[in-house]
Amino acid sequence: MHSSVYGKIEKANRYARELDRISIDRISLTFRGDNDTHRVSLESDRWHCNCHYFESFKSCAHVLTMQKILGPMLSEDAQSSFFGATDEEPLLVDAASA
Repeated sequence: MHSSVYGKIEKANRYARELDRISIDRISLTFRGDNDTHRVSLESDRWHCNCHYFESFKSCAHVLTMQKILGPMLSEDAQSSFFGATDEEPLLVDAASA
């Protein structure tokens, strides 16, 4: 392999550990839940999910899961949820501890 490729791989590995370099402002995905498959999206700091719970409460387990996974890569507004975190299970990943 060409020596410059090693440098690129090393750089990619470093970037992958430094999640604060990444800012997600729009995403669309399919989420396979226990009972059905759902469409989850984020645009302009606003989440949407096509599950019935989201229709009523404007948040759901699918959105919360994405907030946990993407935490430090989301804006503060996109990280917020009306669900409170418990001491045992923090809602969001702290960028400093990631």
